Amino acid sequence: MAVIGLGYVGLPLAVEFAKAGFRVTGIDTDAAKVDRVNAGASYVQDVQASDLRREVRSGRLTATTDFSALSQTDCVSICVPTPLRKTRDPDVSSIVSAAREIARFLHPGQLVLLESTTYPGTTDELILPMLEETGLKVGEDFFLGFSPERVDPGNKEYNTSNIPKVVGGVTERCTRVAVAVYEKTLSTVVPVSSTRVAEMVKLLENTFRSVNIGLVNEMALMCDRMKIDVWEVIQAAASKPFGFMPFYPGPGLGGHCIPIDPFYLSWKAKLSGFEARFIELAGQVNASMPYHVVSKVGEALNSVRKSVNGARILLLGVAYKADVDDCRESPALDICQMLTSLGAEVWYSDPHVGELKTERFHAKSKPLTAGLLRRADCVVITTAHSAFDYKLIASEARLVFDSRNALRGVKSDKIWRL
Repeated sequence: MAVIGLGYVGLPLAVEFAKAGFRVTGIDTDAAKVDRVNAGASYVQDVQASDLRREVRSGRLTATTDFSALSQTDCVSICVPTPLRKTRDPDVSSIVSAAREIARFLHPGQLVLLESTTYPGTTDELILPMLEETGLKVGEDFFLGFSPERVDPGNKEYNTSNIPKVVGGVTERCTRVAVAVYEKTLSTVVPVSSTRVAEMVKLLENTFRSVNIGLVNEMALMCDRMKIDVWEVIQAAASKPFGFMPFYPGPGLGGHCIPIDPFYLSWKAKLSGFEARFIELAGQVNASMPYHVVSKVGEALNSVRKSVNGARILLLGVAYKADVDDCRESPALDICQMLTSLGAEVWYSDPHVGELKTERFHAKSKPLTAGLLRRADCVVITTAHSAFDYKLIASEARLVFDSRNALRGVKSDKIWRL
């Protein structure tokens, strides 16, 4: 078994395969990651260092930068990044690079599985032709399928081992082979009729969340204009036992999936002559939320006769969600950049992110203390980490903008909410 890409998706999968008794080779172009895996040092929050060390010491898991290891593997799982370009079209260059390496070492009986999120048709239209150029035939000489990753960083209940695994093969036989492999490792496997269905499943899941978050974010903007507490509205609506699922507003979308994946679907739909209007509109609303936060912070400061220019602003949390160290696409980064460009002196505190480096911002996390809270002209809660002392924040901060409703139940003129 080989896993190409040892990030948030690939490393947990490699460890699960090793736990199931497979001999696993992790492959990554980042030599530092390879060295850390071989040393049993986890850099992914969802992989316990003790689990990684156990599998490495047993010899079931090794890592390398050498793709020739593929010649000795029966199954290859592709778990590489698939970001968006600035033009919001898919960047599948890492998938292409991985497929080229696999084609070099493809041999009869080998199973190739793509797990990276991508647009419907990628497996059949992009990877299959590259592999069949070797002269081997899919479904007979080798097997090819798609199985979408469903990683939720920091989730204590659901992880790689117990999240149902959807899988679709290029042929029926490909599906059967892929299901047989996953069933030896994961608790539940859900076969579907094709790779395109499997690819679309992932995009539907994340588009569902993006659109509903976009709806509730727009509701938050509307309620703000009408002087209605959106959090109270949602809480009351959630009392309905049917036909309603609560989603919650926030400073914007973050992470490696929800802000990105719907645009894969939108891009592919346009190629088919279909305009995905819900997806585009939700994306616009969600992308506007950091601007709304900055605007409201300006209003809050103005209420105490302070301008943003020259203000000392403390961001609480720069990770994209609670209790993780993942800053990818985090709205806090946009908020930080906008406040800095307006002349604010921006600090941050995040127990999971010790240092933050972006193109325009470089700082280290400050310990959250009463003194730090009192020194800040405004405290902005951008991520609701459970490690934060919210009683301390409510009592010591001079002015707070709470974009996560973390101070729910606290009534004070100094607390501003989304």
